[in-house]
Amino acid sequence: MASEPPRPTDAELEILSVLWSIGPATVRDVHRVLTERRPAQYSTVLKFMQIMTEKGLLRRNEEQRAHVYEPARSAEWTRKQLAGHLLERAFNGSAKALLMGALSARKATKEELAGIRELLDEYNKEKK
Repeated sequence: MASEPPRPTDAELEILSVLWSIGPATVRDVHRVLTERRPAQYSTVLKFMQIMTEKGLLRRNEEQRAHVYEPARSAEWTRKQLAGHLLERAFNGSAKALLMGALSARKATKEELAGIRELLDEYNKEKK
């Protein structure tokens, strides 16, 4: 496995999201959750998960008859990777522009704004 797996595609991110929410699971388990959201073929989900394992996005435990898959990286790590890529690619490295873009795209709740303020306060404390 590479030291840093590639950024997941939208379809791969959907599978990762399922695994982050339910924990290690078989292809059948992931397929069941995905089909609650939208139609999906079992064979397609299987192929995606096999490819994701080859790419280093998933780990596969082959000890049981039905292989059990789990994300190779945490949701937090993956979100940071995706945010960093978006920051550089779409916002020219400007965290302010990224935050302003996010806030203008969708109205933030009072709780989200309070959380952002809290994070900024923590960040300022760490920088001093």
